[in-house]
Amino acid sequence: MSNFKRSDLQRRYNWSADGGDNPKLTGNPDSSLLDRTEGYEVLYMIQRLMDLWNLKNIASGQKIEDKIHSCPTNLRSQENVQRWIHENW
Repeated sequence: MSNFKRSDLQRRYNWSADGGDNPKLTGNPDSSLLDRTEGYEVLYMIQRLMDLWNLKNIASGQKIEDKIHSCPTNLRSQENVQRWIHENW
């Protein structure tokens, strides 16, 4: 997993799991919905994409974070958000 940490995030997030959320996500981004307000979900997505795309520096992780929040809100699944970020990198 990448070395991008919670302290590297630029925005404020909720860090408590609510409802059906799982703070211990594993595996690849999938059709699960991405909650852009939940820190553990955003951090997980950033780390996974950094690993997938072999990105190493904090600035790249922060760019992914920015892209997550600029991604159209109708794209809600992890897969769709990942695809949009890749297409708009």
